[in-house]
Amino acid sequence: MTAAKAGDTVRIHYTGTLSDGTTFDSSQGRDPLEFTVGSGDIIPGLDKAMPGMQVGESKTVTVPCDEAYGPVNPEAMQTVERAQIPDHIPLDLGTALQVQDQTGRAMAVTVAEVTEDKVVLDANHPLAGKDLTFNVELVEIA
Repeated sequence: MTAAKAGDTVRIHYTGTLSDGTTFDSSQGRDPLEFTVGSGDIIPGLDKAMPGMQVGESKTVTVPCDEAYGPVNPEAMQTVERAQIPDHIPLDLGTALQVQDQTGRAMAVTVAEVTEDKVVLDANHPLAGKDLTFNVELVEIA
């Protein structure tokens, strides 16, 4: 039987969970995820687990944050004056917003803290700083 190797296009089913068991993503009920092994299309820690897998094989892969979405970057936190944010913008903790950086490029942020006069916006990926576990099944090598 053929094993997956760098350069192969593969299709996998997966379920990703956090250390507390919470599922953050899954391909169940959808088409399998397709990518080229070693191309950098997926997080490095999961990509590294693909070589050697055979069609029909399943395994559990634990990916440390450094090989997933990286550690939380404190520089990605921005404090803005509450008065700069229009009143119609919801500022509940965890609310996802889109803002423009100084170059006019759109950027996704999350409301991390709100006080009477300041709002902290977090541009880190929501899974930054988290170790991830994936249950993976190799469905096909194209």
